[in-house]
Amino acid sequence: MAADQKGARANSAWVVFFDESGISLIPPVRRTWSVRGRTPVLRHRMAWKKASMAAALGYHPDGSRARLCFHLQQDAYDTDSLIMVLEQLAGFYRGQRVVLLWDGLSSHWSYKMRAHLDTQRDWLTVERLPAYAPKLNPVEYLWANLKGAELANFAGDTVAEVADQAHHGIQRVCDSDSLVVGFLAHTGLSLADQPSP
Repeated sequence: MAADQKGARANSAWVVFFDESGISLIPPVRRTWSVRGRTPVLRHRMAWKKASMAAALGYHPDGSRARLCFHLQQDAYDTDSLIMVLEQLAGFYRGQRVVLLWDGLSSHWSYKMRAHLDTQRDWLTVERLPAYAPKLNPVEYLWANLKGAELANFAGDTVAEVADQAHHGIQRVCDSDSLVVGFLAHTGLSLADQPSP
């Protein structure tokens, strides 16, 4: 990671962490408050209808700025849909360089994806996060935050309602620079220059 960060600073590239997650009509159950002696009951449709969401948390190499890009779709992500998301990301970071860090999901490293990434080298460098190390990805903390707040115990009647709740949560996070910076802090990683030994 340190080598990626030094390379990003040298090229003034944004360091962008990427991850996907799912939402469904079965809500994440969290502790809540109730009147003493009256156990709260969560009623939902018991359906596994799902949608998929992707997020890219970007940090300027000097640590002065952070950005959050969010995408939501009905189906699971595959190589084609991820290429579409990367095209949107290219527009978001137009004129700037990006070092993208994501995990070993097969669609991230498929032949078609690698061929696409080869055409994006003017603005994009892609690195793989270590295997079995989700705690190094700040987007995991974004998902935990959404599922602990807006999505917690939310029993929507449709996937669209759940998706709308997710959008409200994303807006709340975007309105708080300290939250976005805090997600990176939770990983234990730092973009600040370290003193030479």
